[in-house]
Order: sequence, then structure tokens, then C-alpha cells
Amino acid sequence: MRDTIPVTILSGSLGAGKTTLLNHLLTEAGDRDIAVLINDMGTVNVDAELIAEGSELDVDDGVAELSNGCICCELQDDLETAVVRLANDRDFDALVVESSGISEPAPVARLFTTESRVAALYRVDTLVTVLDTRLFLDAFAGETPERRGAGTTDGDADEADAGGGDPAAADGDRPLSDLMVEQVELSNLVVLNKADLCSDAELDEAEELVGALQPDAETVRTTFSQVDPDRLFDRGLFNPDKIADLPGWKRALAEDGHSHGDATHEEDGHDHHHPEEVYGVTSFTYRRRRPFHPERLAEALRDLPASVVRSKGTVWLAGTDCRVVVGQAGPSIRAEAQGPWIASLPDIERDMYRSNRPDLDWHDEHGDRRTELVFIGTDYDEDGLRSALDDALVTDEEWGDGDPSTGPFPAEQGEETVVRSP
Repeated sequence: MRDTIPVTILSGSLGAGKTTLLNHLLTEAGDRDIAVLINDMGTVNVDAELIAEGSELDVDDGVAELSNGCICCELQDDLETAVVRLANDRDFDALVVESSGISEPAPVARLFTTESRVAALYRVDTLVTVLDTRLFLDAFAGETPERRGAGTTDGDADEADAGGGDPAAADGDRPLSDLMVEQVELSNLVVLNKADLCSDAELDEAEELVGALQPDAETVRTTFSQVDPDRLFDRGLFNPDKIADLPGWKRALAEDGHSHGDATHEEDGHDHHHPEEVYGVTSFTYRRRRPFHPERLAEALRDLPASVVRSKGTVWLAGTDCRVVVGQAGPSIRAEAQGPWIASLPDIERDMYRSNRPDLDWHDEHGDRRTELVFIGTDYDEDGLRSALDDALVTDEEWGDGDPSTGPFPAEQGEETVVRSP
């Protein structure tokens, strides 16, 4: 029985240079036989035709085509069928799966790592994200660049108008910064493409931002996506047991320990993370055992400076027993209500949960209710930000007034709201 086939999963926003990279890899593959599976959001798979044309392949010979959807969601079943068919019909050394420009890599990776007929044939080798470096920097410099449509440079117009639709419309109202951050956070290798459009200082800054978002990711600077194939194949960089722990904000929480002060912050020296920096990229964790006033928290979050690139974590809100997860990427801030605080459950359920989770951080009065927010950015005023968040906490007088309003935040499990949009 042959060994499992290594898979490189390729992500990146529309126009970043994924198609150019794929054509480069097929041209420079050397002795490797590579199969490519791609999709886009158009009714005609433009990328498949361009890659087939650029590599002198027929679409039916080594390039499997998925149309009219995203391979990480609508076409999940088709993706599974396609990769199994490829493995059964042809012999090849490696598979490259290109996610559409609006896809996150994690659901695709899970297809290859869960117990399935796919996992029996393949193994994920490396998660790769291609960035338009200029666009990446602009997204976190107080600007709100639009998703790439027409007018791309660097020879990547092949990705710009897939199917003639509006890429932003295809993904609802989700801003570009959200996807860029999530694609970087779930990467083993980040390709800083279109480096010729940036200064050396800007490229250094981009590398540092990537390092803050995903500390273990390798970076490579490219023009026209010219990457040595050896950087992308047979690397063994992906660890399925650690996919949930890749993002930098999760690392910051873990590295900061689990001491939780009350409303008065206790400076213990463990709630700061300072990576090697040229541009002042740092992170800190804000922890409190007092709920937020929803309206004041929303105001504080909306006033976050552009220098805060990423923040995420769980907040304790007055007016609801749900844990609320807040995620910010550049100008975008979204909130999602998750399950209830364990402390809010009936006694029998609460005790059962606690017995099954002996390491649960539990406060004698507040139980598991708490706020843990990680902030990552460049040269922000940490003291000012802490002060603004402290001012958003409920006062002693407000704590017991029982106001059920959650303001702009979700109140029911599974509900998601937009707190700030570009």
C-alpha cells in the first residue's frame, strides 16, 4: 500500500497571487508530479482554465475543478469526492488545494485530518497563505481597502474578476481584514507577495505583524509569487494536534498564565508579550472579574486605534448569562454569543461540569465568569486602552440593577452581531 499523499493547502485573498504561484509551481516542479485542485466563486472556473493553459495541462488531466461555491463550506462534499477520485485515478507525489479568495484554510485542513476516506489517502503537509503585502499593510494602517476586483498589479488580474461577480458580495459584509487575519493565523508559511511594491522597512513591518498573528509561521518575500517549490512541499510543517492553537492571540493567553485579578488590575509581569520588534509590535492581555456595561464596552471597542491590529477573547457582559466572544481584525469588530457561563447553570448541571473539568479556573463568588481579551498591535497606548476598558466596567451601583439590555452585543446563543464595520 502506498504512503499517504502530502497536501499543501493554499489560501489568500483575491488578487494576492495564488494563481500565479500555482502556475509557477507547476512549471518549476522538477521531478515532482503535482495534482492541483482549485475553485473560485464564479460560474466558470477561471482559475482552472488559466492554470491549465499556463501549465500546458488539460483541465481534466490533473486539475480538478469545483465551481459555484466555496470548498470549505458549500462544496465540502464535492471536495471530498474530488480528492478521492484524484487519488484513485492518478499517481502523483503531492496535492495542492487552492481555497477560494474568501475561504479559511481550517475547514479544508480538517477534511484531510478527520477519520474519513480522504484522511486514509492524504496527509496535510503545509498551510500556505499568499498576501498582497501592500494591501495587508494598508488594511491595518487605518485604511479600509476594498476587496480586489479589477486593477490588480503583478500579473494577478487572473484572480481579480473570477466569474465577473463582486467578491465582497459573495462573502456578505465581511471585510477583507477579517479574512486576511484568519488566513495568516492558520498558516505555516506566509508568502509576502508583490514585495517590489513595498520598501524594505514595510516588508520588515509586514513580517513582524505576521509574527504577532502567528508566531510559528515562516515568511518568504516574493515578486510574481516566485517561491522555491522546496519551501512548500515535503516540509512537514502542519501538526493536526495544534491547529486550534496556531493563532497568536491564543498563544498570548496561554503564555500569560491564568491569574485573574478583580476589578483592580494586579500587575504581575506575566500579562505582556513582547516579540522581537522593529516596529513596536506587542501584545497584552486584559483580564477582569467584573462585567462590562454593554454600551460603554461597545464605545470603547469602536474607539480602538488603528494601531491595534488584532484583538480577541471572551467578555463578561452585564445583561446576559452567555459567554460573548469578541473578535477584531483591523477596522472590523464582531461578537458572537456562545454557551452559558457554567456558573449560571442549575446546581446539578454546574456541579457536573465542574467535576468533569477539574482545571477550570473558578472564582468563589463569580464562578467562571470573567473577561480575557488579547490585544496585538503597534505602538498603541496600553495604559490608555486599559483605562478605557476599566471605565466600561459596571460600577458597584450598576452591578445589581438587573438591566437586561446587551446593547449591540448578541444575547442568545449562536447569535452574531457587528460592533464596528469598516
